[in-house]
Amino acid sequence: MSTDGTGAAEQHRPVPAEHLPLRPLWLCRRCGQPWPCGRARLVLVAEYRDNTVGLFLYLAGLLYEAIDDLHQLDPSTGGDVKGLFDRFLGWPARHHGGAESPR
Repeated sequence: MSTDGTGAAEQHRPVPAEHLPLRPLWLCRRCGQPWPCGRARLVLVAEYRDNTVGLFLYLAGLLYEAIDDLHQLDPSTGGDVKGLFDRFLGWPARHHGGAESPR
């Protein structure tokens, strides 16, 4: 046991520093919440603050992959596509005030 009271196994266990998706489950590697979790959303908004379209394109690609991954895990349910859409693309639309109409 070390001086801080942790065992050797605990000292060598990697802890993810970032809130990234654990595929194919699409849960956060760090906090276990459905990805993108709250912290991941904050990071994404900051990272794409000057590129809203890029954020939507990035998340749309991940949505496609998540639907495929989750369907392969359980084809009988087909996945909650509406829920996944809101999880991946609904929150940035709400954050950015929805899509702007063309002028």
